[in-house]
Amino acid sequence: MSGTVPQPPEPISLLEGLATTRAIRRFRPDPVPDADLSTILWHATRAPSGSNSQPTRFVVLRDGPSARKAKGILARSFGEMWQSKRSDDGYDDGSGTTADSPKARLARTMDRFVDRFEETPVVVLACYRRHRAPSPIEGASVYPSCQNLLLAARALGYGGVLTVWHALVEDELREVLGMPDDIAIGATIALGRPEGRHGPVRRRPLDTVVFDDRWGAPAPWAMDPNGTRFTSGGPPREG
Repeated sequence: MSGTVPQPPEPISLLEGLATTRAIRRFRPDPVPDADLSTILWHATRAPSGSNSQPTRFVVLRDGPSARKAKGILARSFGEMWQSKRSDDGYDDGSGTTADSPKARLARTMDRFVDRFEETPVVVLACYRRHRAPSPIEGASVYPSCQNLLLAARALGYGGVLTVWHALVEDELREVLGMPDDIAIGATIALGRPEGRHGPVRRRPLDTVVFDDRWGAPAPWAMDPNGTRFTSGGPPREG
């Protein structure tokens, strides 16, 4: 019922959170209270980092004037990136032409995500301070904090999705948000209360992705728990 105050979620164990936190791209319009945001970001900052350098900084975009401009810039970038991916990955071909296929359902979800991106309750830019020349590994200390953030959000009944689709407009974002030259954006996380629900998620069987001693060697101890459900998506299996 409209206006109903969401009830606190049932407590979950860490392992349950790890097994059930999925990418959430459909959000209710409910704002995220300050106290919940503080809790989520506090847990994000508990993540490890290289040399304990703690380089990660978070810019939280809600409904302020700069946030609205930044969300608009991101919405444009996300729309362009999704249309390119949709074409390159053939989302409108093959099983994508069948309305109830996983491919078609994901395409509809992505359409809604990018079309309504500016309505996302919270967008978090996970940034880091550069202390050396740009390199392929420079964001490695940022992503553990992003995973902590998503797990903390899950524990409080929220959901989110991490992307790097800000890359095309990072310079624009830097100008709008007054970011120093030595700060880079490592990830964009959309965050809010899900319209749907979290897991359990489906992934590939453990014995198809874990090897023992050398590449391709079976790991007989790598066994999925009873009741695990598997995905049919993703890249082809080995062999």
